[in-house]
Amino acid sequence: MDRPFVVCHMLTSLDGKIDGEFFSAPEALPARTEYAALRSFYHCQATLYGTTTLLRCYAEGTVSVSPEHAETYPKEDYVNKESLGTGHFIVSVDPEGVLKWSSNVLAKKGRPAAHIIEALTERAAPSYLCYLRRLGISYVFAGKARLDCALLLQKLRAYFDIRRLMLAGGGTMNWSFLQEELIDELSLVIAPVADGNTTSVSILERSDLLPPHKPVAFTLKEAKPLDGDSLWLRYSAAPHERKGEGS
Repeated sequence: MDRPFVVCHMLTSLDGKIDGEFFSAPEALPARTEYAALRSFYHCQATLYGTTTLLRCYAEGTVSVSPEHAETYPKEDYVNKESLGTGHFIVSVDPEGVLKWSSNVLAKKGRPAAHIIEALTERAAPSYLCYLRRLGISYVFAGKARLDCALLLQKLRAYFDIRRLMLAGGGTMNWSFLQEELIDELSLVIAPVADGNTTSVSILERSDLLPPHKPVAFTLKEAKPLDGDSLWLRYSAAPHERKGEGS
């Protein structure tokens, strides 16, 4: 399968959480700074987020689109050709087609402007496709009712020439890719803080919609102390022989 090299790059607490109160602790600030700086180490052309993460950090809520007077588009992939020259993408995993955007580009402080690619399933309504087309947002279909991670990666490589992709949560999305053996490297920046929160999301969480899976083993590539008593761990996460872009 010709697909991008996938690195899952996450900031985590000592107790394995990727959100919660530990983020606001002053002791976590050096790790947060290091985590942001290390994004450039991987030279990824795209970052992929799950719906929950997008709603919390990037999207402008959810949209209610009326089917009345909407043009009808087949459930086929759409690529805004103007996006192909940008070289930077945000992949928005949005199986039902609900996320609200004001533009086809996201510009986050300290990062280059990135064209949005909506990753949909066939549950997305035709009216939502019209909404995305009006905004000039590219979209691809990957699965009927549940996201087909492997198919999505194939399309990202074929349509947008994405060779290196950063997977950045949440925990359920991370596990979905790992369960399909689609993560090539796991990169963890660990803050020297724990809050014991039992409701926060962990690095990897299996959805009840997914079948059971045996534990996944990792191979340590590098362990590096960072400022503020934080730590950077790099693991090889895919035991199989892969055919994507090498590290």
